[in-house]
Amino acid sequence: MIAIDFEKCGGLVPAIVQDANDGTVLMLAYMNEEALEKTLKTGLATFWSRSRNELWTKGETSGNFQRVQSIAIDCDADTLLLQVESDGPACHTGNRTCFYRSLEEK
Repeated sequence: MIAIDFEKCGGLVPAIVQDANDGTVLMLAYMNEEALEKTLKTGLATFWSRSRNELWTKGETSGNFQRVQSIAIDCDADTLLLQVESDGPACHTGNRTCFYRSLEEK
């Protein structure tokens, strides 16, 4: 397995989550080594919550689990791209993607 540079950003790496079927970017979250290990073990996208300081598996409370189909790593070994099949919306607002607003919106 390729070594991921968790130390570059203080133990965390960005994890871009993309719909495996149509390529829509669903969300961005962060992973530490433990989150990545749990994701690989369970097949469910698990992240590190920077606000709660704990692991969280997407869908634990909403039921909108993300089943990981593949994980790619970028050229600098400090960002992950998760291709997932999602049980429902990725965003806590109920939107399919967290990227539903334009920068020009007020």
